[in-house]
Amino acid sequence: MLQVYTGTGKGKTTAALGVALRGAGHGLKTLMLCFLKDDPEYGEARAASFVPGFELRQVGRDAFVNFRNPEQIDLDLCRAGWEAAKQAIATKQFDIVILDELNIVLATKMLPLEEVLDFLKAHQHELEIITTGRGAPEELIKLADLVTDMSEVKHYFHKGVSSRLGIDH
Repeated sequence: MLQVYTGTGKGKTTAALGVALRGAGHGLKTLMLCFLKDDPEYGEARAASFVPGFELRQVGRDAFVNFRNPEQIDLDLCRAGWEAAKQAIATKQFDIVILDELNIVLATKMLPLEEVLDFLKAHQHELEIITTGRGAPEELIKLADLVTDMSEVKHYFHKGVSSRLGIDH
């Protein structure tokens, strides 16, 4: 199935990680490709080696991405991450493939939407594919088998609470 976790609220990546954890409990293998991220201190990056059958690759860089005018390096890293995703999905070497932050990559046109949709459609029911990130394009939502829109009702960030280790990243 194709699952999409999107919206303005917290918990999109966390929900995908929950699926990976459940899968590990049943011997499933998961690959998580983290677009737009390259920080080995993220909790999921640090924990990856503790979860059987779970592999995490950060395919972005640890820098601000200007979505209105992305630098070539960010476009190149998105392309390389997408090529890795296609390889993993096409070879079916994993039971679950998580494409973390792919929704925002598509919404900001850092990858061609039609190319991604065509590939996902061709492989949609061969394994579990999960995309996360704000702004999932409507076309991706229509294609998906499951869509969860995480909407922010209240967030402690607005009270000045910074991102907390182990809880938020």
